[in-house]
Amino acid sequence: MNMAERRDKIAELVSAERSVSFSRIKKAFPDVSEMTLRTDLKYLDEQHAIIRVHGGARSVGYAVGTDDLLANRSVRNIAQKADIAAKAVSLVHPDTTIFIDSGSTTTSFAAALPDVRILVFTNSVSVAAELARLSLPKVYVIGGALNSASMSLTGARAVENLGKLSFDQLFLGVTGYQESCGFTCGLDDEAVFKEACIEHSGETIVLMDSSKEDRRSTFPICELGDVSCVVSDGGMTDEFAKACRERGVELL
Repeated sequence: MNMAERRDKIAELVSAERSVSFSRIKKAFPDVSEMTLRTDLKYLDEQHAIIRVHGGARSVGYAVGTDDLLANRSVRNIAQKADIAAKAVSLVHPDTTIFIDSGSTTTSFAAALPDVRILVFTNSVSVAAELARLSLPKVYVIGGALNSASMSLTGARAVENLGKLSFDQLFLGVTGYQESCGFTCGLDDEAVFKEACIEHSGETIVLMDSSKEDRRSTFPICELGDVSCVVSDGGMTDEFAKACRERGVELL
């Protein structure tokens, strides 16, 4: 592979994954030195093919401080999302209260829920639409300001509407995870709302496909040790599995 081909491959990788850590790039090009890869990133940034950021790169279409459109995320990693949804459904028990967060993976989870008697709260329009097919669950939508990109309701009003509610389980969606900063997302209002949901829940279950590992977004949500369980697609690294064991977090 010559230099031009390598740079094209790097740009394709960043475009496909939208936000890529430098360690991820190194893994994709193990025979290329770090200095050469950094030179490649500098060149691609100058050509406006990517955007260099601290610790990696982002695609030109990835705006800092925003999350991708839900419609775009919904058509990526479909098989992995289905696998996660099937595992997560097994954690739900009848006659309990759950909160389902917004996101494409949590929407897949809602689509897989069986028709059982549970109390469900959500701030997601797409989750609520999936739950509308069921007759036994009682569904409540937390009101707030609509984010049309994520189809979620967030903001100060949404946090206020949580009031004194409490949930047995929170099924939480995230944009990324890195050891140094924990779970993150791309919107400040959503990060604040997710934090509030964690405080109201007895058990926090993160739904996250393996492509989000070693990926950092802008706003922190919580640390790995703050959650009870991570449900993924079986593709998480040994390092992540070890971190879960050390913190007493179940990894499914």
